[in-house]
Amino acid sequence: MSNASTRIWDLPTRLFHWLLAACMIALVVTAKVGGNAMEWHLRLGHVVLALLVFRLLWGVLGGHWSRFATFIPGPARLLRYLRQPAADTVGHNPLGALSVLALLLVLGLQVGTGLLSDDEIAFAGPLTRFVSGDTVAWASGWHKSWGQWWLLGLLALHLCAIAFYALVRRKPLVQAMLHGNQPAPAGTPASRDGLSSRLLALLLIAVCAAAAWWVYGLGSTPGF
Repeated sequence: MSNASTRIWDLPTRLFHWLLAACMIALVVTAKVGGNAMEWHLRLGHVVLALLVFRLLWGVLGGHWSRFATFIPGPARLLRYLRQPAADTVGHNPLGALSVLALLLVLGLQVGTGLLSDDEIAFAGPLTRFVSGDTVAWASGWHKSWGQWWLLGLLALHLCAIAFYALVRRKPLVQAMLHGNQPAPAGTPASRDGLSSRLLALLLIAVCAAAAWWVYGLGSTPGF
């Protein structure tokens, strides 16, 4: 008996994923171009800030498979997966979940250090005025060097894993993140993805966007 198609990734999670991917590509491009593009780099950084805060909230309030409590593995589940990889076939497998968590953490650190960075030429993050010069120097150094390379390395790992699962395991991860469904064993709980859930997500992202806009405004608020 074949597995039934089940809603795994709700629409807010899918939109978050693709918006974040687009922003990360644009951030890399604007950082490499430099010059006036750095203003867009700063704006995009605030968009990512809003997206990350939304994802933290959605990790508690979102659909079943989007919640951190569901996909972040404990030691027992991780060990079981390492012994029998076929045991986890729905949503993120334990290693995939850990890589996603690492990517979010490093990206959060990269956004945070960006808000505290100063290139001493034309770019300064909106929070530089609130910390010491030593903190600004550390944040700027991390953001331009180690933080960048950690982030790019995790992105490369993420893409390699997707390619491996598509070509070797024949598991269409990209398609599932487009339409939201995956084949799943009978009795697998589906993620809540109705109108009420989507309206809640819309409210949350509006609040997160307003908070990110407020942070952005700190950089141009005199005498704050």
